[in-house]
Amino acid sequence: MAATFYQPPSSLNLNRLNPSISSTRQPNPPLSLPALNISRCGPLFSAVTSSTLSVSDPEPVYASVKSFAPATVANLGPGFDFLGCAVDGIGDFVTVRVDPDVPPGQVSISEISGAGNKLSKNPLWNCAGIAAIAVMKMLRIQSVGLSLSLEKGLPLGSGLGSSAASAAAAAVAVNELFGSRLSVSDLVFAGLESESKVSGYHADNVAPSIMGGFVLIRSYDPLELIQLKFPQEKSLFFVLVNPEFEAPTKKMRAALPAEIPMSSHVWNCSQAGALVASVLQGDLPGLGKALSSDKIVEPRRAPLIPGMEAVKKAAIQAGAFGCTISGAGPTAVAVTDDEEMGMEIGERMVEAFIQEGNLKALAMVKRLDRVGARLVSSAPRS
Repeated sequence: MAATFYQPPSSLNLNRLNPSISSTRQPNPPLSLPALNISRCGPLFSAVTSSTLSVSDPEPVYASVKSFAPATVANLGPGFDFLGCAVDGIGDFVTVRVDPDVPPGQVSISEISGAGNKLSKNPLWNCAGIAAIAVMKMLRIQSVGLSLSLEKGLPLGSGLGSSAASAAAAAVAVNELFGSRLSVSDLVFAGLESESKVSGYHADNVAPSIMGGFVLIRSYDPLELIQLKFPQEKSLFFVLVNPEFEAPTKKMRAALPAEIPMSSHVWNCSQAGALVASVLQGDLPGLGKALSSDKIVEPRRAPLIPGMEAVKKAAIQAGAFGCTISGAGPTAVAVTDDEEMGMEIGERMVEAFIQEGNLKALAMVKRLDRVGARLVSSAPRS
């Protein structure tokens, strides 16, 4: 790390390292962006991808498409804003169709169902709408208008990447409607355009939601992502316990310290490195230990979520390899290698939320999503 990041030598200024919580944050990148460098680990290789688009806008391939994007667990303890993974079985659905009643080049949100009753139907103020518009601009769509419906499977402010799932599903849906012309880099940038309007310019939710698996954000300028391959033969279950308590991302980010001791910085760096190594090796005890070891973010956020400290203790006592806050919270996430044990761990965590936080909670046991956002169905043009 460059010496200029240390200010003074005994402390580290978080606002200078993380533009998404700085009052002088760099402006968001424009939609016309350089290629994304994606590295994959185990085996290791790298590829630079970029989309090649024609000058004229492409014709729709389908009359309508439906896509799904999974929930995500961001930070994973010590990996604040640079580590995240996708979770199987829960997420958001987006349906996009060519609509002659919508002006060419524009998007209209026709319906929002599920957990999104508080969301705006104005596409300029909706995560799915912003991402859909970003993809349309990349494709230079001017000849048709689109109607979008959003089915929210994720509760708002849950710490499970709700906004990112909506953005990822919308970006993938619009791209598929026009023949899947964009690269992964373009889709991530479209998702980031949406995320930056809602919770800050960070990719630790939207990148794994689009790409699947574990993702490390190596750099934001330029944006470089490393997909970490968890061994296929290994079992990994996430115990997700979501209490009836809303923790808005902006509020939880505001609780973070502006400066941290150098000793805490060194500790978190070592734990993040250990976590990455554990993911690549399929070492669940090591992953859980690192997951539970954040000394910077979790200590500030946990007191804001009633019962969280007791929930973490209950998870580990019940046999979890580790436990932390998922994203900004309030969902708590624990890891195990056995689904039945995961259910037992979840029950103990729910009890802790009730007893120590006076909060009702719902427990789920889910696998790692290795695929990411994808097309679910399509209807041909007549």
